[in-house]
Amino acid sequence: MFFIDTIELAGLGNRGYLAGGRQAAVAVDPPRDIDQVLTAAARRGVRISHVVETHIHNDYVTGGLELARVTGAAYLVPAEARVSFARVPVSDGDTVVVDSGLELRAVATPGHTPHHTSYVLLEDGSPVAAFTGGSLLIGTVGRPDLVEPRLTEELARAQHASAHRLAAELPDETPVLPTHGFGSFCSSAPAEGDATTIGKEKSLNAALTEDVDSFVARLLAGLDDVPAYYAHMGPANAAGPAPVDLTPPALAGAAEIAARLAAGEWIVDLRDRVAFAEGHVAGSFNFEAAGSFALHLAWMIPWGKPVTLLAESPEQLAAAQRELVRVGIDRPAAAATGAPREWAADGDRLASFPRSTFAGLAGHGTDGIVVLDVRRASERAGGHLAGSVHIPVHELHQRLGEVPAGTVWVHCAGGMRAGIAASLLDAAGRSVVAVDDGFGSAADAGLTVVTG
Repeated sequence: MFFIDTIELAGLGNRGYLAGGRQAAVAVDPPRDIDQVLTAAARRGVRISHVVETHIHNDYVTGGLELARVTGAAYLVPAEARVSFARVPVSDGDTVVVDSGLELRAVATPGHTPHHTSYVLLEDGSPVAAFTGGSLLIGTVGRPDLVEPRLTEELARAQHASAHRLAAELPDETPVLPTHGFGSFCSSAPAEGDATTIGKEKSLNAALTEDVDSFVARLLAGLDDVPAYYAHMGPANAAGPAPVDLTPPALAGAAEIAARLAAGEWIVDLRDRVAFAEGHVAGSFNFEAAGSFALHLAWMIPWGKPVTLLAESPEQLAAAQRELVRVGIDRPAAAATGAPREWAADGDRLASFPRSTFAGLAGHGTDGIVVLDVRRASERAGGHLAGSVHIPVHELHQRLGEVPAGTVWVHCAGGMRAGIAASLLDAAGRSVVAVDDGFGSAADAGLTVVTG
């Protein structure tokens, strides 16, 4: 009898897996903080005999190399992936024995990357699961534009062919277990649901319901901006990531926080956006720890810029560190826990700004103010407020000078990114109101929403 445990990485929008039998197991696309995988194996009472990568990841730093080193497992990486460390190269059709009656078969599925490889778990020779990485996702596929722009169309066509190969070779009841598609920007579109099978994908996935030309045209038209930090993930994974250090960073007092601010370093307040708006250290930025804060911070911060974390508790700080190492921000320069009054230098007043809703914006009126939309271009294309200025939140830090003069009412789709943007504007000395509301409320509030 086999088992499959899911290693949920909600902040990344990804999943890893541990699959095995009575004595041994294989880890698929493990996260950089490998203690989660080790704990899952210990809970099952199995040793990790193999660690496999479906591809060289572009959206996070893998823990595969370190997990293989710690456990003594064989480290399987697609043969065509160019890496700088010793590994077991895997080619199409290769099979390894995981446990008694349990095998893993490699299936070449290029598209997300040229070397992408899926793995089919076989029990007594019959397929029982397909680990599809960034190939066949739930209702979509992995995006094909992360390797080289000139290869994008070629890889999009390869995605179509790879999806059809999986559908043709596997029984309809085979569970499809992707790595991407749960919020990761590696997905070409949001995943539809939480679980799927080959049979379900045959009926709903465009890669399996559309002809190749229609599929490629639709896929390429829907691609959005690539997070800036992705440029650093592939090289880090190909070089072989170093072990992580999750020990607490050095604690900073108010004077040191002020000095770091003066030096142009990033001071990141992890509290929720409501608390931040009510009072914060002037010049600090708000990336609330809930949700996918690490993705947005990694996308926006100048790479290598020292960052100091301000957290409500040691637990919140530790969780944030764990999220950050997954995207290559290895060690905070410093940290502080507690409350804003403790973080501000003596005599310094805490900064604040108001929050509102779309109904509040409608009641105030848009004359004489700046309405700033910080959603991505694909979101704005589905409808935007008449007269609004558009700067995606991931570009705002470099484009603050483009925001017109006046009080800025900033919104996104739900409030979190508006909170980030409001903190950037506030730190720059702008008068700002954060619209903490769902965009679906805008039309109901009487605001004019332009579509098309």
